[in-house]
Amino acid sequence: MKRETLFLKIAVFLMGLPVLSLCILVVPRVAIKAAQHFPKTTLFAVIVVYATAIAYFVALYTTIKLLSYIDQNIAFSERSVKALITIKYCAIIISSLYVVGMPMIYYVAEVDDAPGLIIIGMVIIFASFIVAVFAAVLQKLLKNAIDIKSENDLTV
Repeated sequence: MKRETLFLKIAVFLMGLPVLSLCILVVPRVAIKAAQHFPKTTLFAVIVVYATAIAYFVALYTTIKLLSYIDQNIAFSERSVKALITIKYCAIIISSLYVVGMPMIYYVAEVDDAPGLIIIGMVIIFASFIVAVFAAVLQKLLKNAIDIKSENDLTV
């Protein structure tokens, strides 16, 4: 295994650990306490958080697959393009879930007088949107590189 991709794979793995621990340890406790104060919105919030976590872990798994394609010297292949498409859609799903959930976040922030919640929601929306745009740009560049490579392979 190459050293550069090993470091990136470890980094991707370490990115998943805090989210996994939050989903297992923190979210259930917070949901129980939030259900006492906000019974109408708690179920929706928990669904949004876990749906976001699922999309996040799918994107991380796809990133590890993409890094393994780089290890195998098949980075310029349709599999890599499909991996970038999956990452792009996961980022769009995360952004969309939080856009849909922003009214609830706004309501909770107004009731609890916690404007930081709105900022956290906006950061998640914009960060995942930037990841989606970046993945789309890389997907297009990779597709163009594959087309040029196949065109050059056909030229004698």
